[in-house]
Amino acid sequence: MARNAHRGGPRGQEVKEFEEEVLELSRVTRVVAGGRRMRFRATVVIGNRKGRIGLGTGKATEVSIAIQKAILQAKKSLFNVAIFKDTIPHDVKVKFNSARIYLMPAGPGTGVIAGGSVKKIAELAGIKNMLSKCFGSTNKLNNAYATIEALQSLRARQAAPAKQAKPTQVAPEAKVEAEPKKEIKKPVESKDNKSK
Repeated sequence: MARNAHRGGPRGQEVKEFEEEVLELSRVTRVVAGGRRMRFRATVVIGNRKGRIGLGTGKATEVSIAIQKAILQAKKSLFNVAIFKDTIPHDVKVKFNSARIYLMPAGPGTGVIAGGSVKKIAELAGIKNMLSKCFGSTNKLNNAYATIEALQSLRARQAAPAKQAKPTQVAPEAKVEAEPKKEIKKPVESKDNKSK
């Protein structure tokens, strides 16, 4: 029994609350008087697949430190995504710099139809069905920020409430009680008028 208890699972490791995905890792150079200084820039998205997501970038002389800085920044920028029946509640268009993103809700079984950073962000947010189209820039960083901006602009949609019987409304004229009609007396004709 004790022998089998240690098999399979991670021993002594903490369970991570968020999944991490490196969107882009690039080498950047800064020219100074003494020459060039090389650093790495990491762009990381984190999410719990339950509607919480964050994006961050970090720079350092080593790749692992840049990724850790990006994760730290992503944790500071966490926000909740409005998800309705495993998709987004409504379509949204966003422009970020030269990148334009159009996200649309999709029916069950469609999956996330998106490319590059948009797909990774949507899956980590917990969106299972969505259509998207990227226009303009193909820069991963700009597309990632445009997607994050689009997801932040989503508004929650409530499930349709149960139909209730509407009370019948009475027209305002009908509310006024009918006044008793006054009998109009016809003038009595005198006998003199009849003979003429």
